[in-house]
Amino acid sequence: MAISTTDPRTGEVLRTFDELTDEQLEDRLARAAAAAASYRLTSFAERAGWLTAAAQILDDRVDELAALMTLEMGKTKKAAAAEVGKCASVLRYYAEHAESILADEPVDASKVNASKAYARYLPIGVVLAIMPWNFPLWQAMRFAAPALAAGNVGLLKHASNVPQTALFMEDLFREAGFPDDVFQTLLMGSGKVEAVIRDDRVAAATLTGSEGAGVAVGRTAGESLKKVVLELGGSDAFVVMPSADLAQAAKVATTSRTQNNGQSCISAKRFIVHTDVYDEFLAHFAKEMSALVVGDPMEEGTDVGPLATEGGREDVETLVKDAVDKGATVVLGGERPEGGGWWYPPTILADLTEDMDLYDEEVFGPVASVYRVADIDEAVSLANGTRFGLGSNAWTNDADEQERFIRDLEAGQTFVNGMVASFPALPFGGIKASGHGRELADHGIREFCNIKTVWIA
Repeated sequence: MAISTTDPRTGEVLRTFDELTDEQLEDRLARAAAAAASYRLTSFAERAGWLTAAAQILDDRVDELAALMTLEMGKTKKAAAAEVGKCASVLRYYAEHAESILADEPVDASKVNASKAYARYLPIGVVLAIMPWNFPLWQAMRFAAPALAAGNVGLLKHASNVPQTALFMEDLFREAGFPDDVFQTLLMGSGKVEAVIRDDRVAAATLTGSEGAGVAVGRTAGESLKKVVLELGGSDAFVVMPSADLAQAAKVATTSRTQNNGQSCISAKRFIVHTDVYDEFLAHFAKEMSALVVGDPMEEGTDVGPLATEGGREDVETLVKDAVDKGATVVLGGERPEGGGWWYPPTILADLTEDMDLYDEEVFGPVASVYRVADIDEAVSLANGTRFGLGSNAWTNDADEQERFIRDLEAGQTFVNGMVASFPALPFGGIKASGHGRELADHGIREFCNIKTVWIA
């Protein structure tokens, strides 16, 4: 894929960028390694000051940055503005909490025959981040904020369709006062990623992306004996039981399925509804979905903009067509509109069966699959009947059912009577084919630390 900004509303290529040459890439790796040697010696107070300054820059430039993200990948401008604010919050979170999270952890020295013993968290060096386009600022920032707060150096290989957002990240940290080369953007294609991971100057890697990309990066990191964190795809279940507030559940279901134009790993995608309330929930859901405004994402009143890429829309269309051809019922939507750009309408499909590709695959667009189940056992079985395990939603006011879902849903997160979301103070990540390792909170900043045992006689 060419490194370029393409307007998803029209398909027009607005700006292109040259990929780094091998010589330029070598220069950047050398500079990153040199920066790591000195940056690791900076204090938490210094890093906190720079992180806070970066947060203020985001606050000051929110409108400009929101418009840029909307231009590059089509999310609504109001959603993009919220993303900028979220990035500022994670910078401030680690500015405030990094020192206490990474404080020395003492142990009982008498039990290890020492005068003093503790664990210390130390930076590991240069970390490569391979990031996707769907939350172009937030997903890069939830790596960058904890990594820089811990004293690591960051290299960002961003998706090729959001190059201007990627370059902004480098400019942001430089403008905030971080030392030169502590954070660099690498404008390069995926073909150069393997060599960078294998480079001895790179200590670890993190990837947010597809299952296939996760396998490739994980294999390379494993062969190089390097730490890797993988946040991959999801096909999150959204279970609705009879005691739920159905109207509220339908509102949240609509937001979850169509946020970011339906292009979110933690969007609810499979709506599993108890038979006693199936018809009522589906009516609420269809009403909410049909009320969404599809239009120019720059406009304030728009709820759903275009998909980010032409190929992405083709993938959605292929999955929907396969399901319909095999007997799925189209409750709403299901056909692309006429005209240019990469639009796809909010869609609801019902009566899905195991022979349909949509049953097993993640659909990255505003398409909801609705299933009817007889009881909680069938709900849990269907929810877990996927290779993914990122997030999960359970809608019930029955305390015993809540505990059952928390215990038995196979996912990195379970949100009860609410929408799965990421927060700086909560660990984020999945299990099974959705990856491993955690971002954010205490767990995220410790992922790329050397947990050193210290023993003093």
